[in-house]
Amino acid sequence: MLPSVEVYCPYCGEPIELIVDDSAGDQRYIEDCQVCCKPIVVVVGLDEDGEPRVDVFGEDEA
Repeated sequence: MLPSVEVYCPYCGEPIELIVDDSAGDQRYIEDCQVCCKPIVVVVGLDEDGEPRVDVFGEDEA
């Protein structure tokens, strides 16, 4: 089962849930906000404990 994380949209500020594939290593991709539909840059990495760490940015911030 893939882990899910709650993040806040950098545009509308609403919480959204993302499912991340932590087996693929470091990733960077674009996913639309489930609330406002704007494109969010999603950066996935693993922390020291092997847990997924997710950062999100607006397209103009990344």
